[in-house]
Amino acid sequence: FCLRIVHVSSAATVGLMLSLLQKPNMTENGLGHWERVLNVDTMNPNVKRVEYAVRGPIVQRAVQIEKELKEGVKKPFTEVIKANIGDAHAMGQKPITFFRQVMALCVYPDLLEDKFPEDAKNRARRILQACGGGSLGAYSASSGIEVIRQDVAKYIEKRDGGIPSNPDNIYLSSGASDAIVTMLKLLTSGEGKTRTGVMISIPQYPLYSAALAELAAVQISYCLDEDKCWSLDVNELRRAVKAAREHCNPRAICIINPGNPTGQVQSRQCVEDVIRFAAEEHLFLMADEVYQDNVYAEGCQFHSFKKVLFEMGPGYSSVVELASFHSTSKCYMGECGFRGGYMEVINMDPEVKLQLTKLVSVQLCPSVPGQALLDLVVNPPQPDEPSYDTFIKERTANLHILSEKAKMTAQVLNTVPGIHCNPVQGAMYTFPRLTLPEKAINAAKDKEQAPDMFYCMKLLEETGICLVPGSGFGQRDGTYHFRMTILPATEKLKIVLEKIREFHKRFTEEFS
Repeated sequence: FCLRIVHVSSAATVGLMLSLLQKPNMTENGLGHWERVLNVDTMNPNVKRVEYAVRGPIVQRAVQIEKELKEGVKKPFTEVIKANIGDAHAMGQKPITFFRQVMALCVYPDLLEDKFPEDAKNRARRILQACGGGSLGAYSASSGIEVIRQDVAKYIEKRDGGIPSNPDNIYLSSGASDAIVTMLKLLTSGEGKTRTGVMISIPQYPLYSAALAELAAVQISYCLDEDKCWSLDVNELRRAVKAAREHCNPRAICIINPGNPTGQVQSRQCVEDVIRFAAEEHLFLMADEVYQDNVYAEGCQFHSFKKVLFEMGPGYSSVVELASFHSTSKCYMGECGFRGGYMEVINMDPEVKLQLTKLVSVQLCPSVPGQALLDLVVNPPQPDEPSYDTFIKERTANLHILSEKAKMTAQVLNTVPGIHCNPVQGAMYTFPRLTLPEKAINAAKDKEQAPDMFYCMKLLEETGICLVPGSGFGQRDGTYHFRMTILPATEKLKIVLEKIREFHKRFTEEFS
């Protein structure tokens, strides 16, 4: 029906009209007063507890501001720069030529008759031959295309110095996130004090806290040591698990290495300590290793949990249950939109493995184009193939640029009084600590906002720079941070850093 309001004389009338629009009287259909079956009171309460800061209120406001700019609304800036999310291509990083050539051939096989490098054509033919009907449009096996799982296993073996990898332990996924949530589903059980507890780092990537909230599992927080470049201390792990046993059943520990949002690379000793801790406390180990190629700092090196586990000997390698994750979305590739990833499981109970296979089959299969792209990541051009030189040049260039931006970000931010930034050792982010005036903290409380949310929202409104407040990732009480990516193009990143420097000075003066 069409409703026209000619005159409204009071707020009560507005409320009445809105309530009528939200809950129309359906007496003409004989249904009486109709209320929605699904509303905020009847929906799954766990979903209401889910929060995802990376695409939260700051980002929603940023999108709104972009629309306002297009409509001609005057702002003290001409564009919104989104440094809130690790979306490399959105920030201008160029795709790897070989990957896109093969994907084009796979999506439109008629191009196989055109002038593409022979190795790209051969790779496309191999992938298409493994697809139903020779098409990326066909479903695959629920755990992924067999030939691609074989290639993933070979990649892991090569990465880990020859330690065997069984394709039957490989599950392809729509990005690493999908596999991580699947594992958490398998782990979650119990009620009250028997509810599953999962240890996650603070700061953490909000996927973990969101998934645990949705599954009604218990988040067990352990803090990284900011004063030691976000290193992990096993004594903190012991403190956290001991406290947690009072109210839940700790069953798993999640490690992100290299770190998100903190950009640290954990030492081999740290990896060993975590494995020993998991064995001692009888915990399932989840290793999020999607940034394994993103290591920049001198003296830092990526150590896979699987490699270290097996090098520690059968006392650990035969008993510690491990799931490790990788993705096409990060590293030098940055192919977020294709949603390609994998999970390798070690020492999983065979009966649970059957349940895992059943669980992934419910979603039929991972994205098949994502699987194809993953195959190119784990099986790139070889030295005797025509695409090799271009591939190595582009891969090296992408990682070199990220390394330079990592160094520049920390150097510039550390020149700003009131901002302290640890070295960006790896991944794609920095998580600087803010020193905020008491007056600003009180102003944030008046607005019922976390102080770093207040800071980041004001930064967005005044400069167009979109960052994520540290409170969205978790932080020690009394500390304030923001997370920003190092992904903007170099010249644009310089602008971002300069605007942050100028804003922080103004902000401090305003609230001093």
